[in-house]
Amino acid sequence: MTSKRPTFTDKEALDFHSHPTPGKLSVTPTKPMATQRDLSLAYSPGVAVPVKAIAADKDLAYEYTSKGNMVAVISNGTAILGLGDLGAMASKPVMEGKSVLFKRFADVDSVDVEVFSNDTEELITTIRNIGETWGGINLEDIASPECFIIESRLREELDIPVFHDDQHGTAIIAAAGLINACNITGRELQDVKVAISGAGAAGLSCAGLIRHLGVRPENILMCDSRGVVYEGRTEKMDQFKSAFAVKTEKRTLTEAMDGADVFLGLSIAGAVTKEMVASMAPNPIIFAMANPDPEITPEEIKQVRDDAIIATGRSDYPNQVNNVLGFPYIFRGALDVRARSINEEMKVAAAQALAELAREDVPDEVAAAYHGSRPQFGRDYIIPTPFDPRLISFVPPFVAQAAIDTGVARKEIPDMDEYRRSLARRLDPTASFVQSVQAAVREKKARIVFAEGEEPSVVRAAFSFKNQGLGEPVLIGREEQVTRTMQQMGVPEGSLEIVNARLSDRNPEYTDYLYDRLKRQGFLRRDAQRLVNQDRNVFGSCMLKFGDADGMITGVTRNYDVALKDVQTVLDPIPGRQVIGMSMVINRGKTIFIADTSITELPVAEDLVGIACESASSVKALGFTPRVAFVSYSTFGNPMGERAEKVREAVAMLDARDDIDFEYEGDISVDVAMNPGHKLVYPFSRLTDAANVLVMPAIHSAAIATKILTSMSRATVIGPILLGFEKPVQIASLGATVNDIVNLATFAAFDIDMLGHIPAAK
Repeated sequence: MTSKRPTFTDKEALDFHSHPTPGKLSVTPTKPMATQRDLSLAYSPGVAVPVKAIAADKDLAYEYTSKGNMVAVISNGTAILGLGDLGAMASKPVMEGKSVLFKRFADVDSVDVEVFSNDTEELITTIRNIGETWGGINLEDIASPECFIIESRLREELDIPVFHDDQHGTAIIAAAGLINACNITGRELQDVKVAISGAGAAGLSCAGLIRHLGVRPENILMCDSRGVVYEGRTEKMDQFKSAFAVKTEKRTLTEAMDGADVFLGLSIAGAVTKEMVASMAPNPIIFAMANPDPEITPEEIKQVRDDAIIATGRSDYPNQVNNVLGFPYIFRGALDVRARSINEEMKVAAAQALAELAREDVPDEVAAAYHGSRPQFGRDYIIPTPFDPRLISFVPPFVAQAAIDTGVARKEIPDMDEYRRSLARRLDPTASFVQSVQAAVREKKARIVFAEGEEPSVVRAAFSFKNQGLGEPVLIGREEQVTRTMQQMGVPEGSLEIVNARLSDRNPEYTDYLYDRLKRQGFLRRDAQRLVNQDRNVFGSCMLKFGDADGMITGVTRNYDVALKDVQTVLDPIPGRQVIGMSMVINRGKTIFIADTSITELPVAEDLVGIACESASSVKALGFTPRVAFVSYSTFGNPMGERAEKVREAVAMLDARDDIDFEYEGDISVDVAMNPGHKLVYPFSRLTDAANVLVMPAIHSAAIATKILTSMSRATVIGPILLGFEKPVQIASLGATVNDIVNLATFAAFDIDMLGHIPAAK
């Protein structure tokens, strides 16, 4: 099987972890440090007050420190990913990554701790002595069977949640999938017969959790490298495997799978054959979760069974068993009730929550992740996608309630509905937008033109675009020069398609079209021929016009206006639409859109109306609910001024129309528009929440705003995204980074179905 997994060079991976700052974490203060008074409150003498309070009652650390939202990710590096025992320091990049996921998906602060010891007792002592510093501990990449002993002892000796994710994370997600797979196939958990390949941390935890869910112990056949774990076996046994030993005559995985309803694979690639799959019961449930490659591929399963429900650990197949669906939200719920532990009931609650969420109608953000195809609960959708924005508000309440019900919570949640709403506010779902766009375009395999194909950054971007599975890049340039650049960049020769505009056999048709288009504008046929032969933007645009490619990215070597003029030579706006540039600003989990940032320099009222309609339509197509603010230096006429008048006129023009289906308001200043509580001062405002689409009065104000955000905050600015052309084209800025180029190329690919067919704004 040809792997579909995103790939990258070693240099790209090292660059990612080293630039612009080494590592993936930093510390951001939550209190101001601008004055002497701030310093006095934060440190001395003000800090003495909470110190004394905590000395009298240590639980007050939850009130006066970050303990209540802080998790330690701890490892000794004895079982790093699939790489084995490489030592504590080698585990640090992985532990940092885990901390990033905690923050990204559940707004849980986290710090990585690497312990330089392989001695079980020493490791337990070290973690116990520092453990109460945090609200919870996530153990990671610790070898089996030591991980069982360490977790068990720490759970007994510490008064905070201790959770070994390698064991329980996979088990929780797999259990959720199993609940739904049984639902689809009409099975009851207590009746299913399960074969498990792999008796390590994850395998044993899966067996334990599904047993807790109701699967009968005698129906679970655990297999390791020596075969079935049965009563009386002595070879390669320990206390943890013995807990799953059953009376059976079966001795091999092949025998265990014969007639089994369920297979859970947590072992190695190739452990299962097609013959084993063929021997399973009707409608088999097969979770082949070995990473990076499953025990048996879905393609091989489908060759012998067309009735199987299949899950893997891979993102390029349906039903990915992904731990990121579990640990962030389990800790979120546990921390919010100040839980003393994470017990079996809380894990079951998480699994049931995930199973229930997969059965719900999916929101627009999930549909966007599937490129407009809305997944429905069924054989290919039994586990929620990590892009589902509801996870943060859906799963933690189940976990928190289970903690309260089982008596391990220090804190009650009096209003669970308000708790759900507060969780939804913690993380704006748009923070996952870029990833969901990427997930969407991987399904399309769009053919994207990289017009400046001889440039090193463009070659690297095209190679990255292809290796991430985002589409098929086409480099326009001279073969010799492009090949030379590829060699310099370490890009394998022959890995990218190259098209030489001058030598293309499509030139006659392109020239005919362009001459017919331009002949009444003073162009001779030879002028049209020269443009097709020599101007790569013109040639690339012709490729789009004739359907020889699906989208284009350019602009790295030319000013934006020059590149735009080249494109306009060939392509027209969509009828009834206005071409605009819209910048997307993502910062701390929130996304806003700013328009127009690149096309109309000094828009009049009619232009502002078109910009608003184009922006709102596109933002809606991208999965968001547009709330448009026509921003100005004034707010509702205060102060009055000539320059604000065109903004007020644009709003009046929208007021006079009856076909507007989005919220809008203006004239309004930015600080008021983006304040969700502005209706307290202006109760007549038509915006139901903070604005997320800012229509600027001119290009210079739009450009200044986006550049300030880029320079002075951690905001990620994507764009300007070009909208309104009949074919998807994106124009990068001069000297754009590889990541910028890849992002815009991704939008060009995404544009094909999502943005190119939006109903025209009237």
